Amino acid sequence: MGIDYLSMGDPGSPSLLMLHGIGGSADCFQPQMHAFSDDYHVLAWNMPGYGNSTPLQPLTFETLSESVAQLLADAGISRVHLLGHSLGGMVAQQFIADYPGKVASLTLVATSAAFGGRDGEFQKRFISERLGPLDRGLNMKQLAPSIIDSLIGVDPDPETLAIARRSMANVPDASYRANMELMVTFDLRKELGNIRVPTLVIAGEKDANAPPPVMEKMASFIPNVQFHCVKGAGHLINLEQPSAFNAILRNFLRSVANTLQSDDEDKNGKYPHPLPG
Repeated sequence: MGIDYLSMGDPGSPSLLMLHGIGGSADCFQPQMHAFSDDYHVLAWNMPGYGNSTPLQPLTFETLSESVAQLLADAGISRVHLLGHSLGGMVAQQFIADYPGKVASLTLVATSAAFGGRDGEFQKRFISERLGPLDRGLNMKQLAPSIIDSLIGVDPDPETLAIARRSMANVPDASYRANMELMVTFDLRKELGNIRVPTLVIAGEKDANAPPPVMEKMASFIPNVQFHCVKGAGHLINLEQPSAFNAILRNFLRSVANTLQSDDEDKNGKYPHPLPG
């Protein structure tokens, strides 16, 4: 079965691939797919174990990274603008560490470079709290409303938030459990300084899962970075405030495009000497 994904736009345009979080799906990027498909070949995957994508055995960040590479190969994409939300942001960090030449730019949304403290106690409590309801016999359809309510900020867009509720309700219980247990093992802090592509880091002001100070500190270790905090937004920034999110992303991608164009012109000899001023 392989990797299931949605795509919009001209395959000949620059590619933008979006990776969802632990309670999401490809559908969670609908506002971005519609907004950017005029200028980009926009793809959003269903992570292995979600939608019609085959679960991974073993499930590791390395095998998830390999799955991203396989998706790009299947789609005929050699280099991509990569965006990851939450757990998807961790997968994006793993991917650029493994395949740096395949990434044109990186966008990290409501995520972090490591999970929890060094002693492991936070991770244990987190797993117990998140998986306890499943252990007691509840399922994701029953849990979805309360989980989504705990993630959102102030005055989210009700239409796009409905997408989040449906996506969370449709996450297979086994996939939610497996990815929750995987997420708490993540730590790529040592790789942040090795990210050489233009990078955008977006936080939500009201996000308790990936607080803005934590994300801003993460951004400070990345050489070529822009940091933005969306006022009033919680963890589901791109769905809660799609217009604000899309504006930040569009400005970033335009700046990246201008930089890439300038680099290409220099390589082709259009500007063989430094420009005046």
